[in-house]
Amino acid sequence: MRKEIWFDMDGTIADLYGVANWLEKLTNSNPSPYEMARPLVNMNTLAKRLHKAQANGYQIGIVSWLAKNSNKEYDDAVTKAKQKWLSTHLKSVKWDFVDILPYGTPKENGRSGILFDDEERNRKNWNGIAYSENRIMEVLKAI
Repeated sequence: MRKEIWFDMDGTIADLYGVANWLEKLTNSNPSPYEMARPLVNMNTLAKRLHKAQANGYQIGIVSWLAKNSNKEYDDAVTKAKQKWLSTHLKSVKWDFVDILPYGTPKENGRSGILFDDEERNRKNWNGIAYSENRIMEVLKAI
């Protein structure tokens, strides 16, 4: 297994689903829920554990989906919003990979190692070890 740690964003480290009217906004091609989402974990602790993992030889990455039924312009806006969210909430983290994929693209394609994702289907299909979002700190502490 490769020494890689991957994170989904929405519902895993970013509380997209906690943003008021998130689905209506996404349906109307409004990227603001991606910008407004609050962190789901303590970002300072997460950053420290990611720095430690990198010092121990792990590469770290984001593998996250774009919105459903989108177009190129909206995809670009969502990608920019997600990148801004990462640079705002995890500014000290130097990501090895940031893969923002069309909705539904298999996340396991070309990736392995450890995955943290709130969606069970993605965890089941993963090429490596996959955990739900509520195990992030516990697993990273052990690395």
